[in-house]
Amino acid sequence: MAVDTNTDTAAELLPLPAGAGQEPSSWGARHAHDPTVVRDDDGTYYMFSTDAVANTKDIPSGVHVRTSADLVRWTYLGTALGGVPEAAAAWSGAQGLWAPEVVRWPTGEWHMYYSASTFGSNTSAIGLAVAASPKGPWEDRGLVVATREGEHSQNAIDAAVAFDAGGSPWLTYGSFFSGIYILPLDPSSGLPRVDGDLGSVIARRPRSVEGAVEGAFILPSPHDGRYILFTSYDSLFSTYNVRVAVADHITGPYRDFRGLEMTDLDASPAAVGTKVLGSYQFDGGTAWLAPGHNSVLTQKGPDGAAEHFMVHHVRFGADSSQHVVQLRRLFFTAGGWPAISPQPFAGLRSEAVPVPSEVAGTWQVLRFDPESTDVVPAARMDVECVDLRPAHFLGHPLAVRLRPTGPGGEPGTEIDAVVFSSWDWSRSSPALSFSGIDQRGVAWSGTREGLL
Repeated sequence: MAVDTNTDTAAELLPLPAGAGQEPSSWGARHAHDPTVVRDDDGTYYMFSTDAVANTKDIPSGVHVRTSADLVRWTYLGTALGGVPEAAAAWSGAQGLWAPEVVRWPTGEWHMYYSASTFGSNTSAIGLAVAASPKGPWEDRGLVVATREGEHSQNAIDAAVAFDAGGSPWLTYGSFFSGIYILPLDPSSGLPRVDGDLGSVIARRPRSVEGAVEGAFILPSPHDGRYILFTSYDSLFSTYNVRVAVADHITGPYRDFRGLEMTDLDASPAAVGTKVLGSYQFDGGTAWLAPGHNSVLTQKGPDGAAEHFMVHHVRFGADSSQHVVQLRRLFFTAGGWPAISPQPFAGLRSEAVPVPSEVAGTWQVLRFDPESTDVVPAARMDVECVDLRPAHFLGHPLAVRLRPTGPGGEPGTEIDAVVFSSWDWSRSSPALSFSGIDQRGVAWSGTREGLL
């Protein structure tokens, strides 16, 4: 992966300590965990992530920051905070900062909600830092939510902020323990409206799976005005996968494709939540393992319409310790469900392909069985186009209904899908891809073999 340099912005952040592990100028998007990406007014993208570096204990403490001009090539700049702020450290005993959420506040400032904890403990805290620009400097404003083992069932990490239809801000947080919570924030200060408010639960899982749900993010749907809840299930080291559910109100209840509530403790733990991304491998490509803890970047596309990118980390390599950030184009099916590209974003120019005259053909297809945490191997499958709704192609997906046929395709399966341009990383060429959900609530994705 190529690396850009930008010493002007790097000077605005704290430098990497001398001798700290591997040379950060070579990192690119590697060693980034729990990412969020924002765009400054000058068009520069900033990525904020957990201070995690694979296979070393020599990690610079404080939120890690990278920049990019194109969402593809990333340059490490340093840390946004010089270690764990005093109040967060005193409360949690944390040695580093996790899962930063950075959002443009209505006042014009930038708010960073960072997490401080230790692994396996719910003695945790979410703090707030404020800056005039994503490049800093950041001023710590103290604790927002704090939980303590033995006193609280909640776990105050993995913060994310969403604004409801009226423009009011809400904080979601939580990891394992008693689930995901939401609470209203003051639109001026960014602190809880009610001091000490821990919010109400919107997603949880049973003790039989250790309550394994975290990394929540709420996206107001541009399709129908509902709210889409993204969460990550299972172990971040091996079996992570992304689930979604929708609600009419930001406080829920959130229901998956089949109508199950995300707080349901009686249904099978693997059945709740519509799985939209998990471990997979295309023929000849890298096995991408345990994708999760996503956020969503929303911005205006080249034609002025909103475009969305899912931002997440993923593991790779024989020991599964290496991790890297990927961005994927995110679309919406005719039914309003998120459709995630099976190919990491490579830049609009790289992905440009002619408007297809025919969608049908032979595809490398992924089926994300919600009951399985195995790596999904791509299956070579013929796909028929049942229905094609006219639309602009580049920048907008084609809304289609697809029917997989032949080996691997269950009789009668039809997928509410979108078809879009992409970059086939295993073949190093532009391609057509699709993503969607069938009538049983199972997500499918695929990339066509060759262009017509």
